[in-house]
Amino acid sequence: MSRKLFLNLAVRDLNKSMEFFSKLGFEFDRRFTDEKAACMIVSGEAFVMLLSEPFFKTFTKREICDTATHTEGLFALSCASRAEVDEMVQKAVAAGGKHAADAQDHGFMYGWSFYDPDGHHWEVLWMDPKALQ
Repeated sequence: MSRKLFLNLAVRDLNKSMEFFSKLGFEFDRRFTDEKAACMIVSGEAFVMLLSEPFFKTFTKREICDTATHTEGLFALSCASRAEVDEMVQKAVAAGGKHAADAQDHGFMYGWSFYDPDGHHWEVLWMDPKALQ
């Protein structure tokens, strides 16, 4: 059986988050989207559930991470090319995100990162398929 990944992230303004990620080219599964949550499709096997903070709190007894001062995780997305990495980060910043770190070129791997409007840290990367063989 193939596993699916559902990453759940707390967001302050669900509509703003959906608009942000739509500008990066992501679509949402309307079957699992309402006023409390949105199911962002990363691929056929990976999804990001954007949950309004009050709804997110119903799933945990712990405090929500203050992403202004703490990093809750590094969420990495692969791209088909270096140009796609640059394009996604540039779109993210233009849509209201912020640069997280400078681009890093390791030859066989290239990456750049951004913070979304809620402060979640996204790593965008390309790896040379030849290097994986």
